[in-house]
Amino acid sequence: MKYQDNIEQVAELQPDYLGFIFYEKSARHFDSKNIPETPKSIKKTGVFVNEDIEFVLEKIKTYNLQAVQLHGEESPEYCLKLKFVASTTVEIIKVFSIKDEFNFDILKPYENVCDYFLFDTKGKLPGGNGYTFDWNVLNNYPSTKPFFLSGGIGLNEVEKIKEFQQSKASKYCYAIDVNSKFEIEPGLKNIELLKYFKEKLKE
Repeated sequence: MKYQDNIEQVAELQPDYLGFIFYEKSARHFDSKNIPETPKSIKKTGVFVNEDIEFVLEKIKTYNLQAVQLHGEESPEYCLKLKFVASTTVEIIKVFSIKDEFNFDILKPYENVCDYFLFDTKGKLPGGNGYTFDWNVLNNYPSTKPFFLSGGIGLNEVEKIKEFQQSKASKYCYAIDVNSKFEIEPGLKNIELLKYFKEKLKE
């Protein structure tokens, strides 16, 4: 999210999380002085890429973030330190990128230092690339850690999501993360498309 009015409009749809990107190279970089008041049920989530822990802590405090999404090469030690210093109530979501295959052994050191994993599509950018990865890869998911499914999810993926929800791979899928496929421009969401997507998933 990027624009004040748009944030309020999306918040009315009651998502579980709202993301704010604190990465200057992103077209969705959030640089407003404040985030509008949102329902307490929505977790304000800061998205970071290889930032100093002090920078992340500053944003958590300034914007009263309830979660952080780590989109870079942050180490298990980094996650542990952030979890310890930030607060045990701030959720740590560690992102891993997938293309056609994935070495799940990479996850092991992160098991006890983050709250969720997020699987995104491997691309040129750290997120927001606009296309999906092969979700069948998650049939081999060896963990019980709940995860977010991300990467180019839009209206065309509704039936695919429903099929995925019936599969073994979805057992620990905690959330569906949407972004670029619902944008009018980077950071500006199409409210009607989001409403329609939510309705179609409920059918």
